[in-house]
Amino acid sequence: MNQEPLNFHEMNLSSETLRAIEDMGFEEATPIQSQCIAQIQAGQDVIGQSQTGTGKTAAFGIPLLERIDQNLPKVQALILCPTRELAIQISEEFNKLLRYRKGVRVIPIYGGQPIERQISALKKGVQVVVGTPGRVMDHMQRRTLKLSETSIAVLDEADEMLDMGFREDIEFILDKLRDDRQTLLFSATMPTAILELTKMYQNNPKHITVIRNTLTVPSIEQVYFEVRESLKLEALCRLIDVESPTLSLVFCNTKKRVDEITEQLQGRGYFAESLHGDLKQVQRDLVMRKFRNRTLEILVATDVAARGIDVDDIDIVFNYDLPQDEEYYIHRIGRTGRAGRAGQSFTFVAGREIYKLREIMRHTKATIKRGKMPTLIDIEEIKTRQFTEKIKSIMEDGHLSKYVNIVESLGDYSTMDIAAALFKFHLHDEDANTEDVLFEEPRNYHDFDRHEEKSKQKSNKKAKTDKNMARLFITIGKRDKVQPRDIVGAIANESGISGKIIGNIDIYDDFTFVDVPKNTIKKILSTMSSAKIKGRKVKIEWAKPKR
Repeated sequence: MNQEPLNFHEMNLSSETLRAIEDMGFEEATPIQSQCIAQIQAGQDVIGQSQTGTGKTAAFGIPLLERIDQNLPKVQALILCPTRELAIQISEEFNKLLRYRKGVRVIPIYGGQPIERQISALKKGVQVVVGTPGRVMDHMQRRTLKLSETSIAVLDEADEMLDMGFREDIEFILDKLRDDRQTLLFSATMPTAILELTKMYQNNPKHITVIRNTLTVPSIEQVYFEVRESLKLEALCRLIDVESPTLSLVFCNTKKRVDEITEQLQGRGYFAESLHGDLKQVQRDLVMRKFRNRTLEILVATDVAARGIDVDDIDIVFNYDLPQDEEYYIHRIGRTGRAGRAGQSFTFVAGREIYKLREIMRHTKATIKRGKMPTLIDIEEIKTRQFTEKIKSIMEDGHLSKYVNIVESLGDYSTMDIAAALFKFHLHDEDANTEDVLFEEPRNYHDFDRHEEKSKQKSNKKAKTDKNMARLFITIGKRDKVQPRDIVGAIANESGISGKIIGNIDIYDDFTFVDVPKNTIKKILSTMSSAKIKGRKVKIEWAKPKR
């Protein structure tokens, strides 16, 4: 049974740990922490069953670190987990908890990182190792990881490790550990294979289960949109523009799809990156660091790659593809609405997928409401409201005398006309020629589905012939491995214009053409006179049409 959450000061923790917990912003323990910490501190074997996002890392991490002898430079605790991302995330959280304790070293070991670097770190003496089963077993066989002093073993996300085929590796590792160790096992589900492991490797374990009334997180607003497959990208961009999330996570079912969506988002000027199994570890680490630091606003990921993501303030989770497994839906949306915060989950459904969505609703006991896609008029109203509020704030702050003089210099025009012109310049120059391929007006989704191809062809033709657009010629092309996102990023970063107003980009072997609004030509040419793309200085000029 669940109990009332405890205050960390009630748990007989060291002053150093309490200070670190306070720095991390924890006010009270979560239910799994309230029930686990005292049991683990007492040396009890524990089976912890709870959903993702319940604070289980700290539930075993806090008491585990309290029991480490900082004067003994040998591995005293071993944590096994299914993915590299999770190993890194656990190590980072442990190091936060150790902020005020000196002498305790924690290292993650996993495949994809040079093993020599890990060997060097292990030789220096560490007390806590967090690793994936395959790499831990590799070190044991090389005799570079010695576990004779290991008194605590943790299996985190045990069900995932078994699903990924790690059972033999886990048994090999546990069989080599001392018999009097403490063994902790955490899992979202308890299939037969997990129960067999507990019987083999745990001693009279305390089974702690955190039960929620539903399988999903109550604070999450769950909405689905019926969108034709070829219109999903447009729908995604529109929802991002309307909701303006600081951090959002987009789930796709395949690595290829992740890369495609990421490149298309980057081509439209969004700060998006991919996360999937084909990325090198250095790339994964860089992407996650950007996401946590908020220099990246959109992370596009597969289910497996997202396993190690533990960021508490993700505003929206997008199910770009409906998940193959109903359980994955729970894991996906559990990435938002954490720590008592409100969260949103938007799911795109194409054609017959609506039947699969109904199965998910039945399975999760969730109410997923049908949403109405915002129109361009809605977006315009939101932008106008936001800009108006910004203007009001600037006026309230004062210090406008310099700009009053500029307005007065336009004596032939009324202040009302000047203000209206500035509003028009800011709000409408980007969208004046944008055709709403999703809606001509709010209507039933099936109405625009029938005309999708026709609208798309018309939109593409218009983009090429629009008299308000002009072509730029850039001396870089396919031979330089340039991609649309490189072009958009360079122009947007150097000139300060929005990447969303950039039109067609045609990349040839040695050069590229790009369409931009005519009223941005001078600004782009002046600011990009010494610009570099892909590290190479390029020449950019107006590709005026032949007469």
